[in-house]
Amino acid sequence: QRKMSESVLGKPHINIDEPRFDQSTYSGRAKHFFITTNPLNLFISGTELDKAKDIVQRYRKREVLDISEDELWRAKSIYDSAFHPDTGEKMILIGRMSAQVPMNMSITGCMLTFYKTTPAVVFWQWVNQSFNAVVNYTNRSGDTPVSPQQLGACYLAGTGGALATALGLNSLTKTLPPIVGRMVPFTAVAAANCINVPMMRMKELEDGVTLIDKNGNPVGESKIAAQRGIASVVVSRVLMASPGMVLPAFVMNHLEKKGTLGRFPWIAAPLQVALCGICLVSATPLCCALFPQKASIAISSLETDIQEKLRKNPDVGDVVYYNKGL
Repeated sequence: QRKMSESVLGKPHINIDEPRFDQSTYSGRAKHFFITTNPLNLFISGTELDKAKDIVQRYRKREVLDISEDELWRAKSIYDSAFHPDTGEKMILIGRMSAQVPMNMSITGCMLTFYKTTPAVVFWQWVNQSFNAVVNYTNRSGDTPVSPQQLGACYLAGTGGALATALGLNSLTKTLPPIVGRMVPFTAVAAANCINVPMMRMKELEDGVTLIDKNGNPVGESKIAAQRGIASVVVSRVLMASPGMVLPAFVMNHLEKKGTLGRFPWIAAPLQVALCGICLVSATPLCCALFPQKASIAISSLETDIQEKLRKNPDVGDVVYYNKGL
């Protein structure tokens, strides 16, 4: 029998709707995302995921549970890694943040390796944008519905933007130093993120994102908040890709100059995949933590009509919150 002192029984109710670590600090957010983006979460069985969900839902209903505080937070971290924070639906496996490192290291490594020929550029940019479309949809803010037509338009726009950037820059860099050519995949990915993320979440830009007060109650919709949230996600995504696409490019350029790649051409792809993985293990959680997921915005910064509505409710205060997405 577990000691009562180790159990959540008899303790004040823990607010598990907020992460365990202080999200007002960068270090707190980083700790949270190191747990959430842990690739080992992908190997958690469906049974364990459902068990974690059951514990979280029962604890939220204030049912009596004889489990330790660490077990409660473990269940919550498992729940957060697989279920959408707003809808509660189980997310697509490769769209979860825990899939970011293994998926991105494989795709990025291949993009950096096979960047010289047009067929290879087309194929790997298509694979990358297909993956990005899944991630953007899976981690959209709120329960905003996305139509099949919108999904198709976003996918085509992101893929088209990446291909146009990559192929256009490849043709311009043929007479420039090799390192410039190696930076083309990163430029294409950055350009695609600037297109893909806003388009995938166009519904939020058109209708606004749900605003909540300090108690978690919905108090309105704001397009301005949606714009801010999407902009911060784009910045995070571009910076997240930077280390894994820039540092390996310099390493491989150095090895090419030394003749190592000429003697051992077969090491190019596995080495770049490994280098990308090393970079992404840290870059993914650290860049996810740049902005709070539960973002805040001053009422004075919102649309005039929403300001007037919220100021009629003295309980709202001066600041409201929204889920910026990931």
